[in-house]
Amino acid sequence: MPIKVNSFMGKFGWFARKHFPMLASEAYLKLQFATRHKQQQAYIDYFMNAKEVPMPNVVNIETINRCNSTCAFCTANVHAEKRPLCKIDDDLYKSIIDQLADWGYKGHLTLYGNNEPWLDTKIVERHKYAREKLPDSFIFMSTNGLILNIDKVKQIKPYINQLIINNYSMEFKLHKNIQEVYEYVKANPDEFKDLEIEIQMRYLEEVLTNRAGSAPNKQATEKVIKETCLLPFTDMWIMPNGKLGLCCCDNYEVTNYADLSTTSLKDGWASEEFMAVRRKIAEGRQNEPFCKHCDFIDAGFRMTIVQAILEGRDPNKLGGHERMGLFKKED
Repeated sequence: MPIKVNSFMGKFGWFARKHFPMLASEAYLKLQFATRHKQQQAYIDYFMNAKEVPMPNVVNIETINRCNSTCAFCTANVHAEKRPLCKIDDDLYKSIIDQLADWGYKGHLTLYGNNEPWLDTKIVERHKYAREKLPDSFIFMSTNGLILNIDKVKQIKPYINQLIINNYSMEFKLHKNIQEVYEYVKANPDEFKDLEIEIQMRYLEEVLTNRAGSAPNKQATEKVIKETCLLPFTDMWIMPNGKLGLCCCDNYEVTNYADLSTTSLKDGWASEEFMAVRRKIAEGRQNEPFCKHCDFIDAGFRMTIVQAILEGRDPNKLGGHERMGLFKKED
C-alpha cells in the first residue's frame, strides 16, 4: 500500500496531546532523552573524532520562509510570522544542488524548513533539478496539505521518494482535500507504486518543544538543558537567504555559519566556527547560549540513520521506511 495514515500512539496519543498538551509534551521528551542519550552521544563522538568532517545525513533547504497554517507551536504560523519574506535565488539554489552532486552526496534531502513548500511556485521544478543531479539521494517532502490535491501529488511524485502529509486539525479526521488524495491513491496504487505517502494525524494546537524559546505556546524557561543535541552533527540547515544556520530551531534566522553565496557547502559545514559550536554542544547544550534552554529532541528517522552508521552499515542502502523511521502499521 503506497499510502498510510498514522498517529503517534494512535487515537490515545492524539487524545492525550489534545486534552493534556503540556503533560504529553513533557512525558514524551523525558522518554526520548532517557532512551536516546547513549546513541546520540556515540554518534557525536564518532563525528568529532573522524579524520574528515562527516557529510550531513540530512540537507534541509528552505526555499521560501512562509507557511499558510495556524499551528500553535510554530512561529511560522500566519499569526506569529515575523521574518521578512524571502525566496531563495534560483542560481544559488542550483549551485547548492550542484555542490551536493560534486560532493557525492547520497543522503536525505528536503526542500523544507519552517515553512510550507507548496507556497514556492517553483517547488516542482526545484525537485526535478534535485532529482536529476542527485539520483541516489532520498528526497522527501513534508507538507501540511492545506493546498494539496491529487494533481500536485502527480506533479511531484516522479522526483521524490517520500511524501509526508501532516494533517493538522482540531478533530481526529482528515481534511476533505487530503481525504480525496487518500481515496484516489488507494484506488490507484500502481500509479504511486514508487512513492511512499504517509499521512500523519496531528493536533493543531499540540505542545511540542520550546524550539530554543521560539515556540509561541511553549516559551523557554530558565531551566538549563544539559543533554547533547544531534542536529548540528546530522543536519545541514540552509535558509532562503543563503545562510547556513545551526538547526531547525532557529525560527528567527539568527545563527549564521556561512554565506553560501560566497562560501562553499563543504567549507561552511566544516568551518572552524561551526566546529567550535559543535564542540560546545558535544559536552552539553548548556555550553551554547542559543541552545541552553532548548528542549528539542528529534525522534524521527535520524536515529535510524545514526544507528546504521554506528554499526558500520551504509545508511543509503536502508529501505524507504527504515530510512524515514516510519510506522509500518496502518491505523
